[in-house]
Amino acid sequence: MKIYTKTGDNATTALFGGTRVEKHHIRIESYGTIDELNSWLGLIRDQDIDVNAKKILSIIQDKLFTVGAILATDPEKAILKNGKERLNIPKIDESDIELLENEMDQMDVDLPQMTHFILPGGHTTVSYCHIARTVCRRAERLTSHLNATEAIDKQVLKYINRLSDYLFVLARKLSLDLKAEEIKWIPEKKD
Repeated sequence: MKIYTKTGDNATTALFGGTRVEKHHIRIESYGTIDELNSWLGLIRDQDIDVNAKKILSIIQDKLFTVGAILATDPEKAILKNGKERLNIPKIDESDIELLENEMDQMDVDLPQMTHFILPGGHTTVSYCHIARTVCRRAERLTSHLNATEAIDKQVLKYINRLSDYLFVLARKLSLDLKAEEIKWIPEKKD
């Protein structure tokens, strides 16, 4: 199978189900941003971080492929004529969201209480995590926009929202593990 198909040379691409849309369609922006996020998570997983974080990031990357496949499916063609779903992939369910929440709760036990916003940075790995968090927030905004025109599975929206929270807590945990200073944002007072 060749990587290039030449079918996108006219600035369109096919969704699962065959519907062709312009490459800047909000659905393409949504799952393209999920793909970008997945790449950032791979970069974080490649860093010198604890084994559990690497394991959870691998699970999340797998779930993001599921999210991408859901977003890449034309909802009008998601169900075949025989009533079966076009994609034979798992859905995002409550247990996927609970995994993120449980991991956040476990990490939070060791973290100092937050009293201010935190400036991203302090260590390259922490910065990668903050970049992933902001890409996740962008994916959430785009998916929310898509949902305003074409309803998507609410669990997908919930998962992306919780994932950005997870990445924030992970960034804080990585700061602690790597002995990186968390720099508090204290607004400058003008006289």
